[in-house]
Amino acid sequence: MDPPVVSVSRVDVDVDLGFALFFFFLLCFFLLVTIVRCGQMVLDPYSNISVATYQEAQTEE
Repeated sequence: MDPPVVSVSRVDVDVDLGFALFFFFLLCFFLLVTIVRCGQMVLDPYSNISVATYQEAQTEE
């Protein structure tokens, strides 16, 4: 009588799918950051302008 054969199941890893998901989530992250940044600029557009730049523009006029 033959001994029972124990099969070791390998987990198949799809490398292409892993790369695709990684870059998809990276793209979503940058999109979310861009949306938040644009939202901040719409709500308060003058917060990113330095006072020195504004004063230089006023003296040139």
